Amino acid sequence: MTEHTLTVAGVAVDTRHWIGGERVASADTFTDVSPIDGAVLGEIARGGPAEARAAVAAAKAAFPAWARTSRAERARILHAIADGVEKRIEELALVETTDNGALLRSHRRGVMPRVAHNFRFFADWLLKLDHEDFETRGHTNHVSWDPAGPSVLITPWNAPLMLSTWKVAPALAAGNTVVLKPAEWTPLTASLLADIAAEAGLPAGVLNIVQGYGSEIGDALTSDPDVRRISFTGSVPTARSIAASAAGNLTPLSLELGGKSPLLVFADADLDLAVDLAVEQYDNAGQVCLAATRVLVEEPVAKEFTRRFVDKATRLRQGDPRDEATDIGPNIHPNQLEKIDGFVRRALAAGARAVIGGHRTDGQYYAPTLLTDVAQDSEIVQEEVFGPVLTLQTFSTEEEAVRLANDTRFGLAATLATGDPERAERVTAQLVAGTVWVNCFFVRDLQAPFGGSRRSGVGREGGTWSFDFYCDLKNTVTAPNGWHHHG
Repeated sequence: MTEHTLTVAGVAVDTRHWIGGERVASADTFTDVSPIDGAVLGEIARGGPAEARAAVAAAKAAFPAWARTSRAERARILHAIADGVEKRIEELALVETTDNGALLRSHRRGVMPRVAHNFRFFADWLLKLDHEDFETRGHTNHVSWDPAGPSVLITPWNAPLMLSTWKVAPALAAGNTVVLKPAEWTPLTASLLADIAAEAGLPAGVLNIVQGYGSEIGDALTSDPDVRRISFTGSVPTARSIAASAAGNLTPLSLELGGKSPLLVFADADLDLAVDLAVEQYDNAGQVCLAATRVLVEEPVAKEFTRRFVDKATRLRQGDPRDEATDIGPNIHPNQLEKIDGFVRRALAAGARAVIGGHRTDGQYYAPTLLTDVAQDSEIVQEEVFGPVLTLQTFSTEEEAVRLANDTRFGLAATLATGDPERAERVTAQLVAGTVWVNCFFVRDLQAPFGGSRRSGVGREGGTWSFDFYCDLKNTVTAPNGWHHHG
């Protein structure tokens, strides 16, 4: 092991940046800590403007050759990266769980296989990406997707590798080069991705990974005139800063931001299913942007729903995420835990009642919480908590349900439990959300558009929408019989 290598859960992880196909150290470092037990994992290279400029320059230099690389060859390399991910699922799962505290069983069975699928899906979609030619007064119109250029991807800590590759895979498939900036609280699996991509034969400079704190490195990345696309998943305040930074160059942005999504439970719903859907919102200790944290229940079934919910939620096991029996792990960071607790304490002071939870437990763990007696205009109903905290409100009519569901600044997702397909169609048509789930939750197909309305984001990614974002679309119009050669 070198001074720049950590051993995390038995896995060697390089702590340096990955720029132009080489490991690059920084003069400064930051400390990475596990949320499971507060153990210091090690010191990570802390980049700034110099590293940002170097990474963008490497991406710019590598772009012409990668953009000219055939679709088939780009797809082959993406499949090779997926192969590398699949060979290292156990290592990736162990490192990710240690770094961000999410359940090891989820990483093994769902998240890391999905990382590989991200690469395979966009590799395959690239090969079938097409638009039928069409005619205008005898002229032929041909639509093509041209690689846009170096892309900066800034990703969050709640599902670090999965959400990074959800952006990296389509950007690379599109023929763009990439600078990835992982969240500073969870940098480790991005470093392993650099190793996997290099082993798969991805040319130097096509994927670059820089680590650092927020604006220290972010501003230099997002304001660089050589950057052609910026995709960000995270908070609304950070998105505002990124948008301001990108404005000088009019760099196109894709923003997937916060949520305060509703779960609407109608009296005609399968109540056990509705309870299962509600309890599922505690997944990943509530650190899911799509979580339906506002539970809205029709009055006639509210009492019975609450009884069944409490029965099921209080049986959840909270503890070490490496234990197969654990249902809820820790929250990511002491700062985040303090933020969650602050929301709940202020809500309780304002008259809310904790049906379950409402307090911290040991370490960085917060008890699964359900608050009732909350006002629609209260902070706890309107602002994203990003922890295991749900609110419960009741409604008496379909119109009231829709009004309450839409009454926030956000519009990322909505979940609906009902036994009436006509009601589902009526209500869904009125909900402001990028994704609506009916009698299910978190079913995501990569060919579907994904993104948010209102403050929940700008743009859509997924399937062809991803290529529309990461490419410059070109329409070529050719005249009929225009090929006469004049010698």
